[in-house]
Amino acid sequence: MADTRRAATQPRLTLDTPVTYLKGVGPARALALAKLGVIFARDLLYHVPHRYEDASTVSRIADLEAGMDGTVVGRVVSKGVIPTRKGLRIFQAVVKDATGMLEVSWPGQPFLDRTIAKGDVLLLTGTVRFFHGRQLHPREFVNLGAEEEGTGGGRVLSVYPATEGLSFKQIRALVESHLDALLPQVRELLPPDLLALAGVPPLPEALRMVHRPTSIAEALEGRSRLAFEELLCVHILHRRANALARDDRHGIAFVNRRELTSALKGALPFELTGAQTRALRDIVADMTGGRRMHRLLQGDVGSGKTVVALFASLLAMENGWQAAVMAPTELLAEQHHRTFSRLLEPLGIRPVLITGRLGARERREAAEVIGRPAPALAVGTHALVQAATGFARLGFVAIDEQHRFGVEQRKALGAKGEAPDVLLMSATPIPRSLALTLYGDLDVSILDEKPPGRRPITSALRPESARERVLQFLDREIEKGRQAYVVYPLIDESEKTDLKAATVAFEELAAGPLAHRRLGLLHGRLPAEQKDAVMRAFRDGELDVLVATTVIEVGIDVANATMMLIEHPERFGLSQLHQLRGRVGRGGEQSYCVLLGDVGQEAAERLQIFVDTEDGFEIARADLRLRGMGDLFGERQSGEPTFRIADPLRDEELNLAAREGAERLLDRDPELMKPESQGIRQVLGTRYARSIELFRVG
Repeated sequence: MADTRRAATQPRLTLDTPVTYLKGVGPARALALAKLGVIFARDLLYHVPHRYEDASTVSRIADLEAGMDGTVVGRVVSKGVIPTRKGLRIFQAVVKDATGMLEVSWPGQPFLDRTIAKGDVLLLTGTVRFFHGRQLHPREFVNLGAEEEGTGGGRVLSVYPATEGLSFKQIRALVESHLDALLPQVRELLPPDLLALAGVPPLPEALRMVHRPTSIAEALEGRSRLAFEELLCVHILHRRANALARDDRHGIAFVNRRELTSALKGALPFELTGAQTRALRDIVADMTGGRRMHRLLQGDVGSGKTVVALFASLLAMENGWQAAVMAPTELLAEQHHRTFSRLLEPLGIRPVLITGRLGARERREAAEVIGRPAPALAVGTHALVQAATGFARLGFVAIDEQHRFGVEQRKALGAKGEAPDVLLMSATPIPRSLALTLYGDLDVSILDEKPPGRRPITSALRPESARERVLQFLDREIEKGRQAYVVYPLIDESEKTDLKAATVAFEELAAGPLAHRRLGLLHGRLPAEQKDAVMRAFRDGELDVLVATTVIEVGIDVANATMMLIEHPERFGLSQLHQLRGRVGRGGEQSYCVLLGDVGQEAAERLQIFVDTEDGFEIARADLRLRGMGDLFGERQSGEPTFRIADPLRDEELNLAAREGAERLLDRDPELMKPESQGIRQVLGTRYARSIELFRVG
C-alpha cells in the first residue's frame, strides 16, 4: 500500500522534467550533469555517445597472434610503470579472460597508472606484437570498471562524454533506464520532404539508434539525423541574417580613385601575392557598392592580412573618410602602428595610435586628429570603442583576430560613424567548406599564399633522449645573435600530471644549460603590466629566451626569433602548434621549430602531419579530422557550441542537403510562421541563437 501511495505522488516523467527528479540522480549527480549541459530530461536524449565500441567482435585472448588486429575484454591482474634506458616511461598492464593472459603496453603514458586500477575490466582494441611474448598496443581502450556487463551478446558499447564524478558507464545506465519512457514523447520537428532530401530517419527513431544501436552502422545513421538538424539550423540562421542585413545594410558608396592605393602599391618593397590581389578585388567591389561591407578575411600566419587592411583603409581615406584598425593587445596594436607608419611614410601619412597606455597629452592629440572631419587612420585596442573615442567621419573598420573580441566590442566599433564598412580578420585557417558554414552570414575572402621571400621553417619531432643536443642547438642560435621561444602546456607543476611546467622549467633552464643567457617567463597568470613588460623586453632584444605558455600563440612579430622549442607537443592541437610555429620565421634568417618529448605511436603519427607541412589549411583539416571542432573554435564559443554532433567537414554531403533544405523552407515560409515550421522555429530560438550571434557583427 505504501509503495502505491509513493508511486502516485511521483511526478510523471516528461521531457521537461529537471534531471534532479530522475531516478538515480541526486544533487551531486545533477551538478555533474549540468556541467555536461544536461539540465532537463530532454537534454539526456541529446547527450549522445561520442564513440562506440563493437563488443560483438571481441576475440578470446588465447586466439590472438602476433600481427593480428584484435579487440579483447580482460580484467587487470597486475600493472605498473616501467622506465627504459632512454628515459621513456611505459605503463604496462596484464589482463586476463577465461582463456588466458595478455600484456598490454602504453609507451609514454605513465599517467594511466593513476586511472587504471587492479581489478578493472578493460575493452582494448589494437595490434598484437611479439615482444618477450605477445603484447597488445591499444589504439583505443575503454575502462569498464569492475564489471563486464554490457560487453557480451553482440552489443555495441556506447561511450558517452563524461565528467569528474560521473563516468560514461553511469551516464549509459541513466540513459538506458529512462529511454523507454522518454522516446514516445519525442515529436518530429522537420517537414517530411526535408527528411527525405537528406535521407535520414525520423527523430524518435534516430534517438533510439544513437543510444541503443544494434550495429555501428545503425548508430551512424541515427547520428546523421541529429547532425542534419544542426546543419539545417545554422544555414537557416545565416540565410535569415543575410536577408535582414540586406534590408538594413545601406552603406557608403566609395569611389575607387586609385590615388592613395596606387601610391602605396608603388611604394611597397614587395609584390602583392595573387591571393592578396584577389581579396582586394573583393573588398574594393564591396566598398564601391551601395551595401555596407561585412567581410571576413582569413589567412594563414604571415599571409599578409594587415597589408590588405591598409589598402582598404586608404580607399576610405582617399574618399575623405577615416579608417580604424583594432587589435586585441597593445603590443599588436603598436606593431601594426609601426608597420603602417613605415609603409605610409612615402605617402606623407602618419597613422595615430590609440591605446590605454597613452598619457593625457597623447590622448588629447589623438582625439583631436580623429575629431576633425578629415581623412585619418587610427590604430588601437579596445580603447577605440570607448565612448570617449569620437570619430568625426569613420568610414572603414578592420578588426584583427576578431574572435578575441567580445560581440559587444565588435558591434560598438562597427556602430561608430555612418555605417562604416567592416572587415573582420582571422589568422586561424579554416577550410573553405567549413568557413562558408560557420560564417555563412559574412562574405569570405581567403589568403592561401605566403608572400615571396619567406623561407620555410624547418620542423622536427625529437625524443626526450635528444634534449641535450636540442638545447645545445638552441644555444648556438643565440650565439649567432638570435632569440628563442620555449613553450610549455602548463604554468605550475601538478600532482595529477607528469608534465614539466613553465615555471619549473624556467628555473631549471636559468640555473642549468642556459644559465649564461637572459631568460624571461611569460604566462597568463602574470599581471597585465608584467606580461607587457616581458614581451617588450623580448621584442627589444633584452632577453635571449622567452619561456612561455600558449599566451604567445597570437603575439607580436620578433623578426630576430629563429627557434621555437615546444615541450610535450602531444598536449597541443595541430592548429595550435601551427600558430606557435608562426612566431618564428618572421625575418630573413632560417628558422626552426622542434617538438621535444617521448610520445606514443598515435601521437607521433599526428605530430608528423605538422612536421611535414606548413600549409595551415591542410593542418586545420587534419586537426578537425583528429580532434573535432571544439579545440579549434573553443575561443569563439560561449554557452552552447554551434555544432555538438555535426561536422561540416566530414558531413559534406549532409551539409549540402542542409543548405538546400534551408533554402526550400525559407522560400516557402520566410518568417517560419507556418505550422510545419513551428518545431524548427522553437529549436532555433532555444538552442542556437546565442552561438550564431558570436559569429556576427550587428
